[in-house]
Amino acid sequence: MAIKRSSSQDKKQRLPLQRKNKYKNPVSEDSQILLPQEISEDVSQNEDKIRPQKLDDYIGQKDLKGVLNIAIAAAKQRQESLDHILFYGPPGLGKTTMSLILASEMGVNCKITAAPALERPRDIIGLLVSLQAGDILFIDEIHRLNRVTEELLYPAMEDKRLDITIGKGQSAKIRSIPLQSFTLIGATTKIGSLTSPLRDRFGLIQRLQFYQLDELTEIVKRSAQIFNVNIDSQGAEEIARRSRGTPRITNRLLRRVRDFAQVKGVEQIDQTIASEALDLHNVDRLGLDWTDRLVLSTIIEQFNGGPVGLDAIASATGEDAKTIEEVYEPYLLQIGFINRTHRGRIATEKAQEHLLG
Repeated sequence: MAIKRSSSQDKKQRLPLQRKNKYKNPVSEDSQILLPQEISEDVSQNEDKIRPQKLDDYIGQKDLKGVLNIAIAAAKQRQESLDHILFYGPPGLGKTTMSLILASEMGVNCKITAAPALERPRDIIGLLVSLQAGDILFIDEIHRLNRVTEELLYPAMEDKRLDITIGKGQSAKIRSIPLQSFTLIGATTKIGSLTSPLRDRFGLIQRLQFYQLDELTEIVKRSAQIFNVNIDSQGAEEIARRSRGTPRITNRLLRRVRDFAQVKGVEQIDQTIASEALDLHNVDRLGLDWTDRLVLSTIIEQFNGGPVGLDAIASATGEDAKTIEEVYEPYLLQIGFINRTHRGRIATEKAQEHLLG
């Protein structure tokens, strides 16, 4: 299986501002260790090794794997391409990995790109024309496709043809180019941002769920074998517990614990070593980092637990309001530390107990 990547997938992320308060991050990189959309350089070096190659080796997403197993078997029996698939859900849950597995299972090539890279019509035209029969085209952040590119995909997805307008004005002509049968796999964290015409053209629309503790523990053990790291079950579980239900964060935390153990001269990572390493990076027992705790403490201490508006929280913490809403708040809502009301955000009793503990 050949894999081609677009250079636009190298994402840059703004470093958060440093502040003078008790929640100040002593190491600037620590503040990004729990951001699932951040991909560091050492990830790319071992990415192919970490990613499972077969559906049976993929840990978690049991319901999704059941659906895809049926789709793969049916497509092989009919000797057809897979139907177009849309994966959605929070970042870091394995949408790209699942697409590569599908290509491997079908024995076809997978071309990977991101919607922001498809700015001009010729970008998507070149990709579609180069696809061989059965190939998979994976488009990350598909909700960010521009209008022209999206409309070019409509006949390609439905009728396996590409409609190109040649010339302008009264002399303009539409030329149709036949395409090989292919599978488009789109990935998005914002399915509501997709237009209905595009969303309705996908035959399978599947949501990826957050992972359970036992699943993340198995991921830690598997990745530890790949990294040649000696870790026991308690150490693996400690890393999994602080991973926010996200495999990408799990692997990142494992790397940081590995570095800590290596420098300290520890041969086997146990629960104590894992805890010391992650405490050093300000990742607490529930996976909250210093910014999460700063947001919670601001609501509790400065606004008496709320309700308080998002802009007021952003001003008090010095963080961007959109960053709080899209990066930090979802996990705090998920674990029940924040409630949203029509009057603003409210910190729950669980959040106060956690900060005090």
